Amino acid sequence: MKRGLYVGRFQPFHNGHKAVIDGLAEEVDELIIGIGSADISHDIRHPFTAGERVLMITRALNGLTIPVYVIPLEDVKRNALWVAHVKSMVPPFDTVYTSNPLVIQLFKEAGIPVMSPPMYLRESLSGTAVRNKMYQGEEWEEYLPSEVVSVIKEIHGIERMQQITKSD
Repeated sequence: MKRGLYVGRFQPFHNGHKAVIDGLAEEVDELIIGIGSADISHDIRHPFTAGERVLMITRALNGLTIPVYVIPLEDVKRNALWVAHVKSMVPPFDTVYTSNPLVIQLFKEAGIPVMSPPMYLRESLSGTAVRNKMYQGEEWEEYLPSEVVSVIKEIHGIERMQQITKSD
């Protein structure tokens, strides 16, 4: 049985993430999704809580045909210790899937196989691009699975994002 680990911040979980996971579901028997920076929320780069991101992801992946474990991962301020921290928080895994250069380096240094899945429409489907559209009042819903749009509306996410960008 092959179990993979896919790590990201998912701020928010968008169609690019969903496309990567759909592809990974063809490669692995089980998938662990590690929600990075789980301890940070309510700021411009991290508007959503770990719990809200768990909700977004589990709802968006409801129809996936393989078991998925969604696990929040708090940041560790020392990168040299981060892989050990991740390994202590998630089920055992065979391969890490990421395109983040730092994450690739840290897991390779730890001797863990790393694969970089192809990214889907990266120019328009980065978390930063989607958040910027949300902050600027532009169309954003088309970039997210409908289940994620529902969660953001349910938690009044746009209102929060507008509030945290105000200056005093």
